[in-house]
Amino acid sequence: MSGEGRVQRFRSVAEMDAAPVERSDDDSFDRFLRHCARIRALSPRVYPRGVFRYRSLEEAQRAREQFDAAEVSIHEGTKPHLGSGHDS
Repeated sequence: MSGEGRVQRFRSVAEMDAAPVERSDDDSFDRFLRHCARIRALSPRVYPRGVFRYRSLEEAQRAREQFDAAEVSIHEGTKPHLGSGHDS
């Protein structure tokens, strides 16, 4: 039985980092995807609190784009700019 599809459980990040990474002959891209999944699991998305109402779908999409841009800037280490979501 191969290790493919097997679920590993870790009690800490240190234990996860120490775990051996399973490899195959041409594993570089799969390994990259596994590491991306681990990083995403360690830094889940944080949504703003509260209920937001929008007058149109376009307004809601603009607010979502602002939120996504702010999240990217947080991960890049720059200061985010979040608008109110409403045009004044």
